[in-house]
Amino acid sequence: MLIELTKEQKQKLTSSEQEVVDWLNENEQKIPDYSINQIADESFTSSATVSRTIRKAGFNGIAELKYRVSAKMNYIVEEKVVNEIFERSMTECRKTIEALDADTILRVIRYIKFSEKIYIIARGTTKLIARDFEFQLQMLGYNAYVLSDSQILKISYKLFKKDDLVIIFTVKNSTPELELAAKYAKQQGGKVVTCCCVSGTSLERYSDLAVLGGSKNNSIIEEFHIVSRLPLHIISRTLVDYLML
Repeated sequence: MLIELTKEQKQKLTSSEQEVVDWLNENEQKIPDYSINQIADESFTSSATVSRTIRKAGFNGIAELKYRVSAKMNYIVEEKVVNEIFERSMTECRKTIEALDADTILRVIRYIKFSEKIYIIARGTTKLIARDFEFQLQMLGYNAYVLSDSQILKISYKLFKKDDLVIIFTVKNSTPELELAAKYAKQQGGKVVTCCCVSGTSLERYSDLAVLGGSKNNSIIEEFHIVSRLPLHIISRTLVDYLML
């Protein structure tokens, strides 16, 4: 309720002023767009009565009343939007966790523990996830290196060895160099793990294991086709947590 009056305050109102109070409480959403005259017409009172009632209700005038109502309405809208954002993130997290297979994660852990070198491959903004994963592995004592330059990936066959592990982070495998690097790693006898947000990409042909996150990628900035990488963060975090056991 917009206007809540004490018993004493109500006793000081005239019947016309009470009509104004009732109208304001029942039509709160209209207040920001209505003038005093419009409120008076719809409450069957006068503009002077409306103005007097607003002041008796504790507002300095119609301007403050409109501001208070507008701020409250914006807060409600913003709260709804925030709750929708939370729900979207929670859904994405839940889908990713449900999609993760413990046996697959444990096999990746064994690959990591018994590899001479670990190459973490990612392109674009996904490289930030790869960098963080690289740092975590290095802190745990593993020889981990990020590869993200397209030219280096095209000649990565010069780097990969038999006992190396290649871990690829990608949202949906939209970069040809990733598949090329995976192919080279397999040709050299290395192991390949693909961490992806969708299943059935061509990378899986060259992968010993595929760790799949949530299949629904909500666009964050549609204009630039930037999608959520939250599933990849969860996969990275899960692998690090298992390594710390």
